[in-house]
Amino acid sequence: MVNLVAAQKPLLNGLMKMAGITPHTVEIYPGTVMSIWVPSETIKKVKTTAAVDGNGKTAKPTKPVVVLVHGFAAEGIVTWQFQVGSLTKKYSVYVPDLLFFGGSITDNPDRSPAFQAECLAKGLRKLGVERCTVVGFSYGGMVAFKMAEMYPEMVEAMVVSGSILAMTDSISAATLEGLGFSSSSELLLPDSVKGCKALLKVAAHKKLWFPDRLHKDFLEAMFNNRKERGELLEGLVVSTKDTNIPHFPQRIHLLWGENDQIFTFDLAQNMKEELGDKATVEGIKKAGHLVHLERPCVYNRCLKKFLISLHTTNEPRK
Repeated sequence: MVNLVAAQKPLLNGLMKMAGITPHTVEIYPGTVMSIWVPSETIKKVKTTAAVDGNGKTAKPTKPVVVLVHGFAAEGIVTWQFQVGSLTKKYSVYVPDLLFFGGSITDNPDRSPAFQAECLAKGLRKLGVERCTVVGFSYGGMVAFKMAEMYPEMVEAMVVSGSILAMTDSISAATLEGLGFSSSSELLLPDSVKGCKALLKVAAHKKLWFPDRLHKDFLEAMFNNRKERGELLEGLVVSTKDTNIPHFPQRIHLLWGENDQIFTFDLAQNMKEELGDKATVEGIKKAGHLVHLERPCVYNRCLKKFLISLHTTNEPRK
């Protein structure tokens, strides 16, 4: 029987290509490969322009760079399908698949967000990216925070939705208890239609109904590499006593669904205070954790407003 979710993938791929991005593979280290959707014009220019090594070659981006980093339940273009087309006219958009999502794999045993950030930064550099704004959702937000901490010369600003600086053991326990789950894997790695429905229920503000067949197909199409993803979840949790808030020189915009049940809007407001004067917070009404999917038009408008203000501010530096 045809998997309905997998069957839609060629259509989504085609729409992304029409929007102006193309899939590309980059070898980060021997045994570590990342799949990254890159601006199509960087591929086309390779015939006449000095190129930067990837797996194959690409030219440097010519517009301000925006990197869209996905969460834990789906790969890059599935997560950001409603954002890409609204950004590609004015920005060079890169959409990576983090390790063990999409076509990205590694034989390195490191499962930390820091290693994800290291590989993403190295991959982007191989593609000619020198400066970028990183937009991170949920798990991708944690990778974005780590990337900004480790590579401040590369990450000029961040937009973060439904995420936190680090998943401490205390936050993990409180979040799971509040949602009624016994473990992160039970929440984020469902192995049944019932589990998939439970994840959707807490992630979305609106009551969304899909037939069981679609939930089953989504599980089969999106939740591969289960062992490694379980290890990624284990690698997320750090001791509360060992956690310090880094000093971020970048502007950080927290763009949140006001009805987020996983990481609440109150948590976002508290995080803004912890991050200091360079951080701002903005809530979107009638939206939960999946704010960019539930209210994409509002989300895109808020995102673009921040990006415009950022690049207007940075104009003299060009």
